[in-house]
Amino acid sequence: MNTLLVIAIALILGLLSTRLMKLIGLPNVTGYLVVGLIIGPYALGGFIPGAKESFESLSIVSTVALGFIGFSIGVEFKLSHIKEIGKSAVVITFFQALAATLCVDVALILIGLIPAINMPVHEAIILGAIATATAPAATLMVVRQYKAKGKVTGTLLPVVALDDAVGLIVFAISNSIALSLAQSTLNAAAAVNATEMALEIAVWPIVEIVASLAIGVGIGALLSVIPRFFKSRDNRTISTIIAVALSLGICELFSYLKDECGCPFALSDLLVCMMAGATFVNMRKEATQIMEGTDRWTPVVLMLFFILSGAELDVRMFADWSVIVCLVVYLVMRCCGKYFGTMAGAAITKSDHNVRKYLGITLFPQAGVAIGMATMCKKEFEKLALSATTAEQAAYFSDIGAKIVTITMCAVMVYELVGPVLTKWALTKAGEISPENLRRPKRNKKALAAEGVVVTENVSVLDNSAEQSAQTTVETSVVDGESAVVEPSDGKKE
Repeated sequence: MNTLLVIAIALILGLLSTRLMKLIGLPNVTGYLVVGLIIGPYALGGFIPGAKESFESLSIVSTVALGFIGFSIGVEFKLSHIKEIGKSAVVITFFQALAATLCVDVALILIGLIPAINMPVHEAIILGAIATATAPAATLMVVRQYKAKGKVTGTLLPVVALDDAVGLIVFAISNSIALSLAQSTLNAAAAVNATEMALEIAVWPIVEIVASLAIGVGIGALLSVIPRFFKSRDNRTISTIIAVALSLGICELFSYLKDECGCPFALSDLLVCMMAGATFVNMRKEATQIMEGTDRWTPVVLMLFFILSGAELDVRMFADWSVIVCLVVYLVMRCCGKYFGTMAGAAITKSDHNVRKYLGITLFPQAGVAIGMATMCKKEFEKLALSATTAEQAAYFSDIGAKIVTITMCAVMVYELVGPVLTKWALTKAGEISPENLRRPKRNKKALAAEGVVVTENVSVLDNSAEQSAQTTVETSVVDGESAVVEPSDGKKE
């Protein structure tokens, strides 16, 4: 099947899905995943000759999208903003992210001890790392729609901004350890000494993290110099694209060196790009304005990325009841980790009682970054499958990647359905959504302007302050592939 035709059909259906999602009140990313599932090789695409090969040929799109996801997260990591939000949000972010990882890891490893359930340790470790990610867009849309204001909201905004940065670091470490464990499990019969095993599990993952951060800093520093010589908006946009492409290219080079030349470690695509973005935004004052040019064309890449991600969801895996059990355990334990981790962090920082009680509930939604992590993980295990010595080993590695993607995608759909509802309930119980706003119908742009509300489409999550009663900033998250819903003055939805 023609690859360009596949792209056109995917984009058309993705665009149409945004209309449907607005009608039923769900995030756009949910529509993209459903479209991908429907037209993917495991559904309608399976009846079209060459469709599977066409989808596989678009893997470069996923790689590029992952790069921009990482870079966008890094741009939010501005040191001056972190100083402003205070230690409370930082401590809560670390506690809830690590608690989610720990709860999912322990629970999945324990159920993996049951012979009938297929959940190896390395698979549990990766799902635990993916559990850290939180989707800011779904939560922030609730904050905007109901004009939530108070201590819970004021803490929520910086926490969701910092959460993905912490999650990427946890994922990079966990992914390296998991890959090493997977290889060592299949090579158990071979002569592998204890020193090599220790290096694979404890040393090289740390080297990978440090090297990824260092290379990211170098690329970000180089990018920060370019605007001195190129002043036009187009050239500056091109420079950011070059930085992301360079980051991904270097990561691919290290992967080649590891596979073909015996290099003991590779690099993390997401971590390199995140650090490049973080370095750039802290070295150039106009970095946010420069990123606006990039944000204008990345939505099409991200839409296609989510559609392709949905196409990788193999529903046939649910014929195995153990996959359903693992999915339910993941859903429940991630929520427990987010909730009780937030309570612990809030208690340590002596935060307000409502923050301890309700903030964790608002952190349940999950979308773009989690999908990116799962997709990256699948690519890594597919590389292992290609290098496997037997067909049995190749199938084993491929199944791991497919299972992680399936569990993550289904979890995202569940969280995106129930997350905004729970966020609204939590903020209402905390007294930060007034009864008037609950009853108030959707207001158009003119009404918002009359009330002094400033509506913007591409601003940093960290630039928000829910404590400011004079204005409320409506935000969107490029990472989650969503955009703010702005009502036109005639009352019709755009």
